Amino acid sequence: MNQFESRQSEPKLNTDEGWVVQVYGSNRRLLCVLEPSHGWIFLMGCGVGLLLSVIWFNATRYSPPLEPTPPTESLSWPVD
Repeated sequence: MNQFESRQSEPKLNTDEGWVVQVYGSNRRLLCVLEPSHGWIFLMGCGVGLLLSVIWFNATRYSPPLEPTPPTESLSWPVD
């Protein structure tokens, strides 16, 4: 039997690779590539931003109000 088969084998789908989004321009040039790590970093950034906003909101809500400074005497300027 021949070492090389006459028919080509079908490509096997590997489901462990994840996904890749390739963005092309109108002139068929590759503009950017988005990989799974980009998506995870984006989601982690959204989570950290949400956590910081909740902490900031609670810190300002439960902090004592600032005491207004007493008014100082206004200097009267002589008007001619």
